[in-house]
Amino acid sequence: MSNLLCGKLEACFGICLPASQHHDIFSGRPHHVCNMAPTKIKNCALHEGDFGKKGSIVIWDYVHDGTHKVAKELVEDIDDVNFSTTFKVVEGDLMKEYKEFKIVVKATPLWSTRSRTRMSPSPSPL
Repeated sequence: MSNLLCGKLEACFGICLPASQHHDIFSGRPHHVCNMAPTKIKNCALHEGDFGKKGSIVIWDYVHDGTHKVAKELVEDIDDVNFSTTFKVVEGDLMKEYKEFKIVVKATPLWSTRSRTRMSPSPSPL
């Protein structure tokens, strides 16, 4: 029997940028992420290729649980229509724990509705 464990972790959080601008930073200017989270992301350097191009390789220096770590990532996909960028970790600290590790950064415009009704029980507005 294999000890292989597969899983998917999703996190959703608000950002103070339009989705297109957030996508532009992660897909084409990832070295600017250091300015957005300087206590967590220490550096992002281009190792091979060009920023904003599939097949490029970037090296991230980051802090996790107070420890400096490194990840070398291949830019596997950039989807400008859906504001999504996929990175595949090819070397670094994460590979000590995981056989495969992919990061998908997707920016989605969020919206909400608010309503007050006069009836009880009220029908859903959606």
